[in-house]
Amino acid sequence: MTLPVGCEPRCPGCFHRTWSAAASEAQKMDWLRRQLAPWADQLQPVRVVAEDARWSYRCKVCLSAVWDETAGWQFGLWRRDELIPIPDCPVHADSVRLLARWLMRALPPGPSFPLAFLVQSGAQATLILKTHRPPPLDWLDEAGQRTLAASGLEGLWLHLHPAAGRRLFARSGWQLLWGQPRSRDAFGLSYGPNAFQQLIPDLYRQALDAAEAFLDPRPGDSIADLYCGIGASLARWTSRKARVIGVELSGEAVECARLNAPAAEILRGKCADRIPQLRDWMPATGNRLLYVNPPRTGLEPEILAWTSAEFRPERLAYLSCSVGTLSRDLRALTAAGYAVEALVPHDFFPQTHHVETLALLRGAV
Repeated sequence: MTLPVGCEPRCPGCFHRTWSAAASEAQKMDWLRRQLAPWADQLQPVRVVAEDARWSYRCKVCLSAVWDETAGWQFGLWRRDELIPIPDCPVHADSVRLLARWLMRALPPGPSFPLAFLVQSGAQATLILKTHRPPPLDWLDEAGQRTLAASGLEGLWLHLHPAAGRRLFARSGWQLLWGQPRSRDAFGLSYGPNAFQQLIPDLYRQALDAAEAFLDPRPGDSIADLYCGIGASLARWTSRKARVIGVELSGEAVECARLNAPAAEILRGKCADRIPQLRDWMPATGNRLLYVNPPRTGLEPEILAWTSAEFRPERLAYLSCSVGTLSRDLRALTAAGYAVEALVPHDFFPQTHHVETLALLRGAV
């Protein structure tokens, strides 16, 4: 099939870029059925977006940056030891493409500007430099600022991080170059340059709707929300007048969550490290509910043990970005007496092989 306009054929990013929506959905469903075979009867069809929403949706990206004496600045993904430039990737949002193209023209040459990564999260973007030394900033003139504003960007940051690599961000070294330090997402929630955001707001809303309908938090119920991010789910539970606690590792996300869900108690740190505080918070009476949205590594073993042996929630909603770790964790939870009532896949990453799944579990009566 013909590649979409702007697609780089060597790019390792979107394996389904030449596939139809139907073919991509079929492959994902087949993968899910095989990986979640013990609960295949509970697997629902993939929730998808309309055809015209399958492109230009990705507003959260991390692109490596390389200076080439002939080509200038290049932004893209690595394939082995070669950077594949993708400044016009059709999966990326218009603001991402416009920013990349402008930076290619505006930035000073590499020797004086040791740029390693361009990270964009919604309307906030960050230039990560592998240096402690502040670089020249005369390239960001009034014309450039007008270009940024016209692109839809609201904040541009400089982050000096000499050890940037697998770990992109450090606590210090941040400077707001232009714009405002916070933006608001499709839900009206505050976020910053380093906050995780779920893609495809309409699908994410559907996932939260399904989790909320299943958990059905009410006044007097207590709900723990682990890996809570900027608080999109926390705001749901507190609006239902439930007693809520959240745990999140990112300091920036915790700051935003406290703005977005002020009625929730929020702890910063690894979820496993906050089990003592979770024990202190555990209610003596009322329904116990649990919502989790972990990274690809899934639930920490300590959290699995705490969930099944101590907290024992009546209902549990688990939004997973890795079917492999989801299957592993479901085996542990079902062995502890939980029943999988529904598995609801969501196509948060159209034209790629990725798929996320909402698992809804109920404890034994």
